[in-house]
Amino acid sequence: MKKLLLLIGLVVVLLAGWVVSGPYLTLRGLATAVEQRDTSTLDRYVDFPMLRANLRAQLDDYVVRRAGPDVQSNLVGALLLTAGQTLSGTAVDAMVTPMGIGALLEGHTLWKRASNDLERSDAYAAPRAAKPLDGATHRFESTSRFTATTHTPQGAPVVFVLQRQGLRWKLVNIELPLD
Repeated sequence: MKKLLLLIGLVVVLLAGWVVSGPYLTLRGLATAVEQRDTSTLDRYVDFPMLRANLRAQLDDYVVRRAGPDVQSNLVGALLLTAGQTLSGTAVDAMVTPMGIGALLEGHTLWKRASNDLERSDAYAAPRAAKPLDGATHRFESTSRFTATTHTPQGAPVVFVLQRQGLRWKLVNIELPLD
């Protein structure tokens, strides 16, 4: 009987360790995939449909708040807001895919090469890898929600939100500093 209780306790401790270390392993996998520009691996760590929906909602909210109540109450303004939301939704749908992320990373590579931000001073050296999660502060918000907060060069926070889906963790939202 004692061996059975010990075995059950060991399984519970191992499962708790797996759940607690899960978001850190996901962040490491995300960082590695971005640094190596491996978009096929991103699919393992990112819930693209949920991320698209969350980013689209953020942008729609931002556009409506920036427009103000005068534009919202005007018929022409409401039509323009609808067109703007459709346009921003289409842009999010195009960019938040493995191919869209790959294009953004390729653009990042070209920008780094053009600005001479290379790993070595050699002209043929590779550009410095993107490290969006470098220096992030981590925090469990609940047993199924984890955040990693970084800051833009201007000091605005960017929050990467991970959610537990079964025993795996996936990126489901990026809270942008839109103010």
